[in-house]
Amino acid sequence: MASNNLLDWPEPIVPVQTLSNSGTSSLPQQYIKPPSERPSGVTNDPNLSIPVIDLASFSNTPEHHQEMLKAIASACKNWGFFQLVNHDVDTEAVRRMRSAWREFFDLPMEEKKVHANLPVTYEGYGSRLGVEKGAILDWSDYYFLNLFPSDIRNLDKWPKIPTDLREATEKYACQLISLCQVLLKAMSSSLGLEEDYLHNAFGGSDGISATMRVNYYPRCPQPELILGLSSHSDPGGITLLLTDDNVEGTQILSNGRYRSVEHRALVNSDKERFTIAFFCNPRGDLPVAPASELVGPGSPALYQEPVTFSDYRKYIRTKGPSGKTQVQSISSTMQPGPAA
Repeated sequence: MASNNLLDWPEPIVPVQTLSNSGTSSLPQQYIKPPSERPSGVTNDPNLSIPVIDLASFSNTPEHHQEMLKAIASACKNWGFFQLVNHDVDTEAVRRMRSAWREFFDLPMEEKKVHANLPVTYEGYGSRLGVEKGAILDWSDYYFLNLFPSDIRNLDKWPKIPTDLREATEKYACQLISLCQVLLKAMSSSLGLEEDYLHNAFGGSDGISATMRVNYYPRCPQPELILGLSSHSDPGGITLLLTDDNVEGTQILSNGRYRSVEHRALVNSDKERFTIAFFCNPRGDLPVAPASELVGPGSPALYQEPVTFSDYRKYIRTKGPSGKTQVQSISSTMQPGPAA
């Protein structure tokens, strides 16, 4: 019987941490990227100035408030991401979160594999995204959890070891969903929309969806040939990345005014890397379309057909990270290809 492409992984799963710990000096072929996709030649520009948003201004004087909204609009339009400061997320909550999940990834492999995921659920411990057979894989392991609304939580998927992991994750998640609601209001206002527009478009207080992916990038013997996470743009609304980065992605609702930035993750031969991505998304069954206030004679709708977030994210679940082809596939500005 043919299997549904979201029910099973096409090949046996080998955790990347196992490969890293084996001491191999060369990479399996399925991890090696084509030359055009390798990280070779990527350098850090010392003059690069990432936008910084000070959330203390959001409740400050009207003048500071307007300056902050202008800064958010500029960062979202021109960069697609920004760094947040004075965001009131408790530093102890962050410390406990990092500590608990590092401890989880340090557990023996047989204990982690108890939580192994499948494409149909995605939730749990995994080492690949897409389910297309023969795909080039990324050098990373991860743990994915559904967080909000509470009725999508399955606590059986939450590890019991270490013993403080569940409490640390709950506290951290509650603080970040509150932060996302502040950002949704600020982004709505910066677009010239009513303050609650994006909040309501995402499903309101009882409907906004949130998930989390803890990323573990083990040491790699040939980091110049691979990626920890292939180039992609996040499919959801707002991504808060715990390494002092904030990556924003409200491209469809903003009718393309705010960018969904394309990004990727590199690995290192000397040390492991560890990040936690918190995703604030529209409720899965709500149709998402450009805000009518942002569509007009001089600004036609770039996305003609509404799409639900549940349908939209199936693309990355099937194909894995693939640049911006996902959002481009539903854009009305894309030209049709040649007839077959």
